[in-house]
Amino acid sequence: MRFDIIADTHGYLAPELLEALKGADYIVHAGDMCSESDLRRLDRIAPVQMCLGNNDWGHEYGGTVKRVTKFYSDGLRWQICHYRERLDLEICDIAICGHTHRPFVEFDQRTGTWIMNPGSPTFPRGGKGPTMGRIITYRGHVLSTEIIKLQR
Repeated sequence: MRFDIIADTHGYLAPELLEALKGADYIVHAGDMCSESDLRRLDRIAPVQMCLGNNDWGHEYGGTVKRVTKFYSDGLRWQICHYRERLDLEICDIAICGHTHRPFVEFDQRTGTWIMNPGSPTFPRGGKGPTMGRIITYRGHVLSTEIIKLQR
């Protein structure tokens, strides 16, 4: 399965981002979406799992979107939280965060958990330009993880 990972879109979905998301099985958003209409637009591409960021209001997205979102898909336990320091690596196989607008992907040897911050396609920091992430899984296994640089 292909999980496209985004965060910190802040009310703007660039055409390059929307094009890159085509073909995703799921979209995982790590907060600061800042737009209920963007959630509806993303959900037309693929089902969305998201958490609230510090600029999101829960009532905009319904009761299922929380500060920490947990879900199970393709045999893997996922956790999404806008803040890395609030992730509990003991209870998930894949942990997604945002907030810093700086992309990274790591594997925690102690817990066996993949951790990703996809950066931001809208307001990137760190000199890498606009980015998103992608995780490919198959029946309980992570096959690949990558940070994708988007063109502007």
